[in-house]
Amino acid sequence: MSYLALKAILSGLLVAAISEIARRSPGFAALVASLPLVSILAMIWLWRDTSDTGRIAHHAEATFWYVLPSLPMFLILPWLLRAGAGFWPALAFGCAVTFGLYLALLWLAPRFNLPL
Repeated sequence: MSYLALKAILSGLLVAAISEIARRSPGFAALVASLPLVSILAMIWLWRDTSDTGRIAHHAEATFWYVLPSLPMFLILPWLLRAGAGFWPALAFGCAVTFGLYLALLWLAPRFNLPL
């Protein structure tokens, strides 16, 4: 149980650090957030837990494909905010579009043999 707590604390500290950096420098925080730090941590935890290189390779490849449908949200949200939409509706719409794109990916993946 202490190992799980350590993983949760380190992962949470990463998110907290990014939010604190964003208060001072939104651009730098965006750079830090865009780094695949969470994925790297997940791969480290997976390696420590399983030492299964095949599983880690599959995880890394699937992560690539899952990142793609999330990218439009980072253009939709600022566009809506600058157009006068409220934060919560803009975020909800961006999340809804992302969810729809995830569903499209899940539908397309088997047709193109994508490893999800």
